[in-house]
Amino acid sequence: MKKHILSVLVANKAGVLSRISGLFSRRGFNIHSLAVGTTNDETVSRITIVVIGDEYIVDQVTKQLNKLIDVIKIKRLMEEDTVSRELALIKVAADNNNRSGIVQIVDIFRANIIDVSHKTITIEITGSSEKLQAIIDLLAPFEIKEMVKTGMISIERGTNIINE
Repeated sequence: MKKHILSVLVANKAGVLSRISGLFSRRGFNIHSLAVGTTNDETVSRITIVVIGDEYIVDQVTKQLNKLIDVIKIKRLMEEDTVSRELALIKVAADNNNRSGIVQIVDIFRANIIDVSHKTITIEITGSSEKLQAIIDLLAPFEIKEMVKTGMISIERGTNIINE
């Protein structure tokens, strides 16, 4: 199964996200990743939805989304033509014995240390899914205490834009 990225412009109104997620659950489609935020126009939000499936599933999802009143525009983004990023906050157990090893990993990945305590270090990292997974794998032996990741956000390369 392949990953498909849908960029959806919607009216920035209460209940829109609920209707979209309800559409997925009613049809039995799974959302791999979902990220929502306002655009440069405060009346419009942009939802980046990552769906895993075949062409049939993506076509069905697109058709169903187009039926919703608050959906302004849907564009399927091709991975090779987009810049995609995720964000992760990772809290790792740290003491005087392992702190320098954690800092070295953070530096290699150009991540940021955003909080330090006597027992933990919290790291912020942005990048591709693969980059995030790589740092997670390297930090795992230090004992990851807590982690949160955003969904993928994507934008087309070059001068292509999604507008109303």
